[in-house]
Amino acid sequence: MPKLKLPAPPLPGKLNPAPRRPGEGNGKVDPLDVAKEAGTSAVGWVDERTSLSGPARWVMFRKVPKGTNWFYTLGSATLFAFLNQAVTGVFLSMYYDPSPTRAYESIRYVTNEAFLGEFVRGMHKWGSSVMVILVFLHMARTFFFGAYKYPRELNWIIGVALLILTMAMSFTGYLLPFDQRSYWATIVGVNINGTGPLVGPYLSDFLRAGPDFGATTLSRFYAIHMLLIPGAIITLIGAHLYLVTKLGTTAPPWLKAEPDERLAEEQA
Repeated sequence: MPKLKLPAPPLPGKLNPAPRRPGEGNGKVDPLDVAKEAGTSAVGWVDERTSLSGPARWVMFRKVPKGTNWFYTLGSATLFAFLNQAVTGVFLSMYYDPSPTRAYESIRYVTNEAFLGEFVRGMHKWGSSVMVILVFLHMARTFFFGAYKYPRELNWIIGVALLILTMAMSFTGYLLPFDQRSYWATIVGVNINGTGPLVGPYLSDFLRAGPDFGATTLSRFYAIHMLLIPGAIITLIGAHLYLVTKLGTTAPPWLKAEPDERLAEEQA
């Protein structure tokens, strides 16, 4: 009787072979698959050490109310305008000289001679106007949609503070070219502040860095415009976004809330 030849048993480690990547059997490896695998590994490496995936999911994956439309993008547009101001302001500060004798000349150099200087300054100049308009539109949308009511009162107060800081940043930045128009307009603005009750005179002295406009007034405005106000805005934007993510957004007022059928059955 002929002997049956049984197949050889699998070697250790070969019971569950690892799946092959596309193109691996024929000697070809897809570079796109390799890049995807490398990116996934890098993200996993960072997440294993920082545990950022949880907070990222909490921020990005949340319920959106019915009826959400383009009006709800005004806040994001305002944030983008602020980022534009921050980035272009950093590049402009590389050439700007906050001294009464060199300020105007440094602005002239940026506009006429620096590489892409006129473009960057234009982005910063017109971006400031766009940011002010967007802040007002965002506040108007929040007010007319009733999004300032419970439990979002604190977020509304933060938004009002951000509006005031945006106007203050525009006011302090107007003096920096230090030409005739900005000089006299700032004098008028500071004198108007001085007419305010109680803190008005002290605020004017603080802005002027003394009783009158002097050599330190421009550097005071520059420090407020570049350091003090942007730092406060970044802090309040962080708190604002946290509350928006935690509390969510409201549906438009013309949409009625759908009744919960299960709750209605329990109450019946």
